[in-house]
Amino acid sequence: MLVAIDGPAGAGKSTVARAVARALGFTYLDTGAMYRCVALARLRQPQGDLAALRIEVGELVLLDGEDVTGAIREPDVTAHASHVAADPAVRAAMVERQRALFADGDWVAEGRDIGTVVAPAAELKIYLDASDEERARRRAEQTGRPVDEVLAEQRDRDARDRERAASPLHAAADAHVIDTTGLSLEEVVERIAARAKELQSA
Repeated sequence: MLVAIDGPAGAGKSTVARAVARALGFTYLDTGAMYRCVALARLRQPQGDLAALRIEVGELVLLDGEDVTGAIREPDVTAHASHVAADPAVRAAMVERQRALFADGDWVAEGRDIGTVVAPAAELKIYLDASDEERARRRAEQTGRPVDEVLAEQRDRDARDRERAASPLHAAADAHVIDTTGLSLEEVVERIAARAKELQSA
């Protein structure tokens, strides 16, 4: 079974997806970390071979064997990640890797296009959203940066994600849309896990 969780930056995807995976006993995959790894690799070596990159995403994120869990969250990598993700060649390579992973086992995967492009046949599709201000506040708390600065960057990134030619960000037609503004983590996780269990027992 695959639970696909999509949505914009700051909607709570990573926190929710990890917790849902724990609640269901599924394997968690942060597809955004894969694009961040490519962004980091490109910043280090602009002409590097994408196909040769070894990316492992779990509790730790490894790039060619190096622990880059913290490095991929640095502001310069974050800024470059959405540009990298708009590259059709990069997206095609990452989607192929993601589909290979989903072919075996039970997964909770989060990203921008899991339910629309990577796995449109996913058994459960969730689209998490929240107000711009709420998303910026959450990200500012995580990074220690000013909210207005994060909000401006976030709006730029949202525009790139929604307007790019390759896999633009939008909710799948059959996705359950959950606005997480004002909801606790427990409420969101319980709602998704309950739906997944219903589908499993159907």
